[in-house]
Amino acid sequence: MKKNNLVLLVIAVVLSFSISTAQRKGKSKVVVSESGQNPKLVVGIVVDQMRYDYLTRFWNQYGDGGFKRMVNQGFNCKNHHFNYAPTSTGPGHASVYTGASPSSHGIIGNNWYDKVNDKEVYCASDEAFNTVGSSSDAGKMSPHRMLTTTITDQLRLHTQMRGKTIAVALKDRGAVLPGGHTANAAYWFEGGTTGNWITSSYYMDVLPNWVANFNASDAVEVYKKPWETLKPISSYIESGSDANTYEGKSKGETTTTFPHDLPKFWEGNGNFNSLRSTAYGNSITTDFAIETLNNENLGMDSDTDFLAISYSSTDYVGHKFGVNSKEIEDTYLRLDQDLARLLSTLDSQVGAGQYTVFLTADHGAIHVPSFLIDQKIPAGYLNGKQLKEEFNEFLKYKYGTTDLVKNISNYQVFLDRKVINNLDMDLDDVQEEIALELQSYADVDKVFTGYQMWQQEYTRGIPYVLQNGWNQKRSGDVLYVLKPGFISYPKTGSTHGSSQIYDTHVPLLFYGNGIKKGGTVSRTEIPDIAPTLASMLGVAFPNGTTGKPIVEVLK
Repeated sequence: MKKNNLVLLVIAVVLSFSISTAQRKGKSKVVVSESGQNPKLVVGIVVDQMRYDYLTRFWNQYGDGGFKRMVNQGFNCKNHHFNYAPTSTGPGHASVYTGASPSSHGIIGNNWYDKVNDKEVYCASDEAFNTVGSSSDAGKMSPHRMLTTTITDQLRLHTQMRGKTIAVALKDRGAVLPGGHTANAAYWFEGGTTGNWITSSYYMDVLPNWVANFNASDAVEVYKKPWETLKPISSYIESGSDANTYEGKSKGETTTTFPHDLPKFWEGNGNFNSLRSTAYGNSITTDFAIETLNNENLGMDSDTDFLAISYSSTDYVGHKFGVNSKEIEDTYLRLDQDLARLLSTLDSQVGAGQYTVFLTADHGAIHVPSFLIDQKIPAGYLNGKQLKEEFNEFLKYKYGTTDLVKNISNYQVFLDRKVINNLDMDLDDVQEEIALELQSYADVDKVFTGYQMWQQEYTRGIPYVLQNGWNQKRSGDVLYVLKPGFISYPKTGSTHGSSQIYDTHVPLLFYGNGIKKGGTVSRTEIPDIAPTLASMLGVAFPNGTTGKPIVEVLK
């Protein structure tokens, strides 16, 4: 009997050793590529305002070298979501790269009310630095409001600052936040009368010669031309009619239809700024990103580099024309070509199989509510003026003054703690009373208090999304959510920012070195991207990370 027990013990030890060895081998596959080496370059692509269904709606129109290449040869996370609100550009880019939500990284909006200094602040603004490449103030930017590190920071730290990080976008916040605190450079598009790419003295004192030469060339001027459809407009069957009442127009235009004669209305629409709201803005971004690859020697040595690219024009076009417009369809077909051009350049410059790419979005977007109404779908527009009047009447009746509310923004109410203390009231009682009042308004669906955000731990649904976007030091006292399909916005064009699924569901594609082929319909979340990359690269997670690696993605 003892002999049998001894044999079983030996077998158990051997099995335990074998399993442990297998686990160690499995772990090693997470942090190195199939070839045993990390990628020479990681390219992060954020497509501003890209809904997930843009992948599927326009699939038959895409070529083989862009979106289809990444989906067919890479990994597609089909049920990918923002796990917080507000869903806007600044928080989106910060969350992608920090592996955290606004509750941790602190970027709670594009703009927000700073309740400590009693003023509105912009997510990337910084008066401590100057514009480089222009005499304007458009370069007074830095990532100082972002409270945690990014995956780009961690890669720089891991390589003792040898690995380069460069970020590129039309929007300043689309470059500054992904670049992190340690970027070698971040560049954005000034537009206006110059059409130049600029930066901040946070990164450098003078533009590199190659950037100055690019600005001096005709690289941007070539896009000063009418915007016509890439393919025959009759083939654009995955979007609504070209002439409709749901779209905005440029100054001087009398119709919403193609072609859009940019030169004709050039000066009245901000000169080069008019390119932002066209598909050409993405091509300009691709041109500059490729020029960055050519001149900065990214991916040319043993230390992994990082190129962060944000395609901003998709957002401008969506805001102006709406998610069901011919303009959106054309913008994505042209972006598909730009992606193919970028991937082809990476193949030749860095080497096929030597780089890793991920593509996601900073938020989704809603269908134009007036369009939804015409389709008999519940939707509408918040009457902000009426809400404010009713709310002020309540404040005067209940408290005798409106002074206890300092600010209402980003669907949050900020209270004046001093006034509440002077009136000898409890903060949580005031929050609850205001929440009950707001919930009685027709267009408001749900309301939560800061006290609830502080005391509870939500794990699903809209409260979970709101809590992840609620920062204890920076966010408001009362949070309200509009009914599904309702927005506070003009009656043309689409917008975003809510906790509803049309704003949270976005694509996530991985492609290249270290990435499996396949897909998943399991839920993944925006903060999962950075720890997935960190696991692949074998670097430390960003220091505020709340996401987890998506293990199915990695070889």
